[in-house]
Amino acid sequence: MQPESQTTLEKVNSKVRNSLTFRVITIVILILLLLIPVSMIQSLISEREFRQQEATTEVSSKWANEQIVTGPILTVPYKTFVRVQQNNGMGDKLVESIEYAHFLPNTLQIHSIVKPEVRKRGIFKVIVYTTQLTVSGDFVEPSFKEWDISPEHILWKDAFVSIGMTDLRGIKEQIQLQWNQQKLLFEPGVQTNDVIESGLSCKLTRDETSIPASSFSYTIQLNGSSKLQFTPIGKTTTVNMQAKWGDPKFDGAFLPDTKTITKDSVTASWKVLHVNRSYPQQFKGSVQNRIQESAFGVELKVPVDEYQKSMRSAKYAALFITLTFLIFFFIEVLHSVRIHPMQYIIVGLALCVFYTLLIAISEHITFAWSYLIASFSIITLIGIYAHYMFKHIQISTIFVLLLSLLYGFIFTIIQSEDYALLMGSVGLFVVLAIVMYLSRKIDWYSIHK
Repeated sequence: MQPESQTTLEKVNSKVRNSLTFRVITIVILILLLLIPVSMIQSLISEREFRQQEATTEVSSKWANEQIVTGPILTVPYKTFVRVQQNNGMGDKLVESIEYAHFLPNTLQIHSIVKPEVRKRGIFKVIVYTTQLTVSGDFVEPSFKEWDISPEHILWKDAFVSIGMTDLRGIKEQIQLQWNQQKLLFEPGVQTNDVIESGLSCKLTRDETSIPASSFSYTIQLNGSSKLQFTPIGKTTTVNMQAKWGDPKFDGAFLPDTKTITKDSVTASWKVLHVNRSYPQQFKGSVQNRIQESAFGVELKVPVDEYQKSMRSAKYAALFITLTFLIFFFIEVLHSVRIHPMQYIIVGLALCVFYTLLIAISEHITFAWSYLIASFSIITLIGIYAHYMFKHIQISTIFVLLLSLLYGFIFTIIQSEDYALLMGSVGLFVVLAIVMYLSRKIDWYSIHK
């Protein structure tokens, strides 16, 4: 039985060594098997990115979260009466309730000076900021005529002004409202969530039967994290912002009308009219969702997102492995070099280690340098290993040059997001053309001796 077993193994080994078709099938199987560690690497990148988000959440929870600033809003309560049928057969009765009418500013000007700061939680960077907001504008005299509400049902004496912020922990100084000639202090909480879910309010201490046209101003010292946005509640809203940050991302419902971005700072301004949004200047009831949807502002991003670029490079792992194995295969065919499947596996695992090196190094230095160090290390390692496989300095040198060209090409694709598809498609076309040229005279049915 032993000689038969050895004879069978020898036959299989001879088939693996000499059959081109069998070797191609073996290489394809090895590539598919190596996709397992590639998938594990992509999971590792996602896990590290999640840990970064956890660090951001942890720091933000102690400093202050993203801020959306809304206000001021003038709110006037009024009485409503609903006729309700009584169960005891005594007829109907009128039930009184309090509802709220909301009036938005005629003009609203906001000037924001943002001072970002990079905080660290372990190896992860988190962007926080402190901003000084100077807010001013005016209200026209509020009118209930279009709603047909009786003057005696309007509670002018209970009118109040409210401002909203998504995270009140970010407020660093008491906020004082200058209302015409009056100075009022904002207190925490709002009487109604029709417009603002979280904010401050102050009561207008008046006994008159109306509120005249009024001007206002106040200053806010506010902490926040990553993102700062404003809601355009004025009939004309003007926002000017300055920040010492060279890599901003403008987001929300409106982009700035003008912006100036330098290496270390950004200046931007917005002008939004009431006809640009989906809610009116005065209304009854809730429009909270529509108010939030109209917010705009800036996100202060970390200049380099190493995990996003690492994930993009990992998506090319199958291409890396396939092209490297393809180079090996043609060296086998054209130069009569025998490469064992185990050697293919070792080289494939080395290609996978490149991504773990890239992730680990990029957490400490820039992505470009990380890519250079990781690729140089892997190319050197595989190049030395290939030299011992081929035992031919010229073939080893050509292999190293081709591998270096491949890593350089992939890095160019990663860096150029706008032209990545075009460059990748052209690159694959060129590779396919080379493969077709090199394989044009190969007899795939022959046994390679």
